[in-house]
Amino acid sequence: MVVLNKIYTKTGDDGTTALGSGERRPKNDLRIEAYGTVDEANAVVGLARLHIDDASEVDQTLNRIQNDLFDLGADLATPETGEDLGYEPLRVTEGQVSAIEEAIDLLNADLSPLRSFVLPGGSAASAHLHLARTVSRRAERLMVDLAAHEKVNPAAVKYMNRLSDYFFVASRYLNDKGEQDVLWVPGQNR
Repeated sequence: MVVLNKIYTKTGDDGTTALGSGERRPKNDLRIEAYGTVDEANAVVGLARLHIDDASEVDQTLNRIQNDLFDLGADLATPETGEDLGYEPLRVTEGQVSAIEEAIDLLNADLSPLRSFVLPGGSAASAHLHLARTVSRRAERLMVDLAAHEKVNPAAVKYMNRLSDYFFVASRYLNDKGEQDVLWVPGQNR
């Protein structure tokens, strides 16, 4: 259970932060950058949800995603070292990846195929989901970089890859099922 009685601890004043294992790392460590960017993506999802009917399938999925992103942050914050931590660390599962795939398929079934790339925009919710997509892609790149140096849960990396796809499909879905998409016109302003 998480208990936050005191918000500032001053333990990070030296430029370090604690991982779930208790190990301290510099705040610019690649692992910290990765889960910090996952947290940033979660914040953008919160912004997108302000523009979506809270009874919609998309909002319900985004609520689940926000919880999954906290799971992902906990996963990244606790390196897989093989050492006994005295508790079972929270890890992203293949089931969470499958749930995102199912959500993509559900929304994508109502969309017509694209004939051009989509520019971020249309509705406010769609624009925020495009931002969430790009932040998620950055988090994924950081996680892949981290995985080149340390062990990272493969399901966590896969989840981030699917998540940015979900944000893209959901952004189109919220743009009147793609009818309000803003399409790229190559060379339009030459």
